[in-house]
This record gives sequence, C-alpha cells and structure tokens, in this order.
Amino acid sequence: MTYMAYIGQYGWNEIMGQGARETILTPALCRAARGLLDWTQAELAAKASVSRSTIRDYEGLNHEIHRATEAQLRLAFEKGGVRFVEIEGAGTGLCLSPAGSL
Repeated sequence: MTYMAYIGQYGWNEIMGQGARETILTPALCRAARGLLDWTQAELAAKASVSRSTIRDYEGLNHEIHRATEAQLRLAFEKGGVRFVEIEGAGTGLCLSPAGSL
C-alpha cells in the first residue's frame, strides 16, 4: 500500500497513471507553499508570470483560477523546491525537496 504518491505538475497522480485532472492547488495550499518558501504574493506573481491580484483574489477565496494559471503557480512552487504529495487518507500535503534533487 502506497503511503505517499507524487502529484505531477498538472495535478495528476503519476503513480496511478490517471489522466483525469484534479485541482490540487487550493487557496490554503497556495498560502502554505508561499510560507514554506517565505515568498510574498508579489514574489510568487513574478516567478509564475501572473498578476499579484490574481494570487490575492485566489488566496482570499474571491475567485477560482484557470487550469493554466494553476499550472504556472505549481511550476513556480516546484522550481522553488516545493513538492506536492498525496497522503493516503489525508489529502494533498506539501514538503520541501531535498537539496540537489530538483
């Protein structure tokens, strides 16, 4: 039984090989990932090439984001060293990649 599985860049569980897209980056996970990296909304916006207002509104639960925007944010986080992991029975969590594994 797999305890953790890596969730790919576009929100697909790579171990199971499923093609169905699930939203992985929730507003709370977005805030948490920024916290792990000690990034401001402006820093994330610059790294992901999206507007700061998009991040502010998404994290503030004012609107959803497009799939492409989610992918840009996730890619920025992953390049920064954040890994999105699926914890069986608990949902999606975050951790920092070990140094040199990027």
